[in-house]
Amino acid sequence: MTTAISVKNIGKQYKIGAAESKFRYNMLRDVIMDTVYAPVRIAKAMIGKSDRRQNQNYVWALKDVSFDLEEGKVLGIVGRNGAWKSTLLKILSRVTEPTVGTVSVRGRVGSLLEVGTGFHPELTGRENIYMNGAILGMRRAEIDAKFDEIVDFSEVTQYIDTPVKRYSSGMYLRLAFAVAAHLEPEILVVDEVLAVGDAEFQKKCLGKMGDVAQQGRTVLFVSHNMSAILRLTQEAVVLNKGQLIMRGPTQEAVDFYLSSGQAQAGERIWSMEDVPAASAPFRPISLRIKNRSGKAVDTVRSMESVTVEFEYQLDAPVTGLRVGMYLSTIRGEYVFTSFDTDAPELFEKFDSRKSGRYISRAEIPADVFNEGRYTIGVNASSFGVRRYFMDENAIAFNVDITGAPGMHWAEPRVGPVRPRLNWAIEKIGD
Repeated sequence: MTTAISVKNIGKQYKIGAAESKFRYNMLRDVIMDTVYAPVRIAKAMIGKSDRRQNQNYVWALKDVSFDLEEGKVLGIVGRNGAWKSTLLKILSRVTEPTVGTVSVRGRVGSLLEVGTGFHPELTGRENIYMNGAILGMRRAEIDAKFDEIVDFSEVTQYIDTPVKRYSSGMYLRLAFAVAAHLEPEILVVDEVLAVGDAEFQKKCLGKMGDVAQQGRTVLFVSHNMSAILRLTQEAVVLNKGQLIMRGPTQEAVDFYLSSGQAQAGERIWSMEDVPAASAPFRPISLRIKNRSGKAVDTVRSMESVTVEFEYQLDAPVTGLRVGMYLSTIRGEYVFTSFDTDAPELFEKFDSRKSGRYISRAEIPADVFNEGRYTIGVNASSFGVRRYFMDENAIAFNVDITGAPGMHWAEPRVGPVRPRLNWAIEKIGD
């Protein structure tokens, strides 16, 4: 079978910090200080201790990544935030070049790396469709044949002749996805952009991606939605800090990803290098799963309550902060979401939080979980303003169902929850 994508030992290096301006307009005091310290700088340079050289810090985003992908295959790419998944897709889409290594791509590539990729804001939706088709090397007649289908899918018929700079983010996304999926590139590259759309549109997009895969086209799909990865892909690779650490059948890869890097003994502690600089002034410290006795544990009993304790530092005051958790099954299916300011009285009291160290603590009542392994993701954001920190797979724990409702029945019970409901049985006749 023909290889559609071949990646050989690629690496991508970025320089940290802003580039120095070529033209500087100094004040008189800057000129004087520069003149005074010039001999010192020259001496340091001569012995290899130049300040300029020391301040040039670099980071390797990708390191020695290699894989081949055959035509007609669908490959999932999973990894935690900061694994540099999007950088890999940008290299495969020829948006940027690798620092080292080679990439060979056979066929036209349609990319959806972020909302409105490749769109010109001053052009109308119609004009952008034709422009994107031309970039892919399609003839006008080919684009004409797909035009109505693209517009119908995107649901922007009324605004197709309006400049896209006036579109909402949802309209932008719908049209961008429709163009990427319908103009029939041999290779479709889709990053985690579907999170922008509503649930109905996400379902529609996933259905279309399934159709694309069945048509024998090659697809690379990045997502934190493990259910979508399991549904759409046959194989998946796992990235961690820019390195490919595992490739295999999707189910095995997802299990490896969800179980790797988890905290042991019911506790997760973040080091400084684990926290993106963009999270400031919010800094996560630790996350703990505690049993009824207050001990951090990896396994909890279904018939007992469990406490989730998230400790964090605010290095500056924050207004409108809400700290939350996302509880999911090991397969990535959401069970529930909860935030520390859901209660109106807490919302009022902590609308503005001063700098300092905090703990947000939640108690999950007894008789909630069914048997299995669960994950908790954490989030810190100001609603509608900014997301400070997100770790969608922060900690995992097991549930022991000894003493849970219905244990006298032998068969397993489906579903992630196993509530103890208040049933009543009443005889109403002979």
